[in-house]
Amino acid sequence: MSFAGEELYSLLVPLGGDRIIIPRSCVAEVVRYSPSEQESDGWLRDSLRWRERDVPVISFDTLLGAQPPSASGRTRVVIFNPIGADPECPPYGLLAQGFPQMVRVNSEVVQRDKNYSVPEGAPVICQISMLNEYALIPDLEKLEQNLIEALALTD
Repeated sequence: MSFAGEELYSLLVPLGGDRIIIPRSCVAEVVRYSPSEQESDGWLRDSLRWRERDVPVISFDTLLGAQPPSASGRTRVVIFNPIGADPECPPYGLLAQGFPQMVRVNSEVVQRDKNYSVPEGAPVICQISMLNEYALIPDLEKLEQNLIEALALTD
């Protein structure tokens, strides 16, 4: 990750056991989560109504091979604007265990964690350390491609 002399406004999103860090510009909104009757155990967890659209809700924990925590009053959905070039990808939500935290990162505080190995098939680029904290950098293009394929199977 190289952005010499620049700061990047990012959000740290708390998951069940990990956190991901994403550019602030990817996020449209953060909303409260109430599971529907159609909630599943898979990574494509649920859907919710947002701005007059049905938005798929993803469990990143499940994509990492972990059990997602049970929904609580703290559970939120981070609504993403798709970043990929595929027009088939709708806005989508990612389950979070609390509100994302705004952080500014730069090359002086961020280092790649060379001891972390990405779970096979997980949409993760790497893990970083910053001031003794760790966060995963998700591969949003891969995540969106997986979402498009999964949605095509449900149609």
